[in-house]
Amino acid sequence: MADQKPIEYTAALVIYNADRSKFYITRRPLNDKSMPGYWGFPAASKEEPDEPWEETVARAAKTKLGIKVKISKYLGEMTMDRGSYVLVLRDYEVKVIKGELKVPQKFKNVTQYIEEKWTGKTQELINPARDGSLCSRIFLRSKGIKW
Repeated sequence: MADQKPIEYTAALVIYNADRSKFYITRRPLNDKSMPGYWGFPAASKEEPDEPWEETVARAAKTKLGIKVKISKYLGEMTMDRGSYVLVLRDYEVKVIKGELKVPQKFKNVTQYIEEKWTGKTQELINPARDGSLCSRIFLRSKGIKW
């Protein structure tokens, strides 16, 4: 029997501004192993498969953005074979309850984003979705937008 690929469980954070006219996206480092230079939603992987999703979301908010959040809504999940591993990714809409969004953060043991912006243009996520960004695919699907 063939060896089973490792599974990486990841949570992405969808954050809206106060009137929900814009959402917050970040740009991955140009030397990143997965989706280098692409814009998408900030995310973090579980440290252990049995880590609760809520803890993964809280850690992503702290280590990637320097904030504390509350989950507002589960938006969906998708799975993709990434070659050397299988990615299981969930999007969560979250509300910032403490702190101000800022990238990069000081934590060195996790991927840090190189740019950030607020946008109301869902089309900015079409190419990332086409190229395999699961966080973008889930978000666009939740809006009824095909990529």
